[in-house]
Amino acid sequence: ATLTRFFAFHFLFPFVIAGATMVHLLFLHQTGSNNPLGLNSTSDKIPFHPYFSYKDLLGFAALLVALATIALFTPNLLGDPDNFTPANPLVTPPHIKPEWYFLFAYAILRSIPDKLGGVLALLASILVLLVVPFLHTCKLRSLTFRPLSQLL
Repeated sequence: ATLTRFFAFHFLFPFVIAGATMVHLLFLHQTGSNNPLGLNSTSDKIPFHPYFSYKDLLGFAALLVALATIALFTPNLLGDPDNFTPANPLVTPPHIKPEWYFLFAYAILRSIPDKLGGVLALLASILVLLVVPFLHTCKLRSLTFRPLSQLL
């Protein structure tokens, strides 16, 4: 059951990311980006269609042609030779090493002996990042006009 959930998550999550990207692009082109001084930027906006639509379609077509060329003519070009060795389910392959960006998670999970406590500490270490935007209470959006920044 765990593997089924794992594979379902890994199948569906790219579609969720693609949908969030599309919503982000639509909102970005409708409302404009955030500027540091907080000035009105409606005069700088250009309509979303046709400028960005054609640019995005051209980039998508170029990427699709490049990926289709690799997939159809040389499918093993980007492959790893370790993928062709028979797997031994009892031993972790030597080429699999922990990634540096997960080291904080490994350190937290190894430092707390209880499984649930380790997972809760790991979640707390990630969720604490959600607090950072609420700590910013200044009306200025830029560091330019702050006294400490002017001294530097």
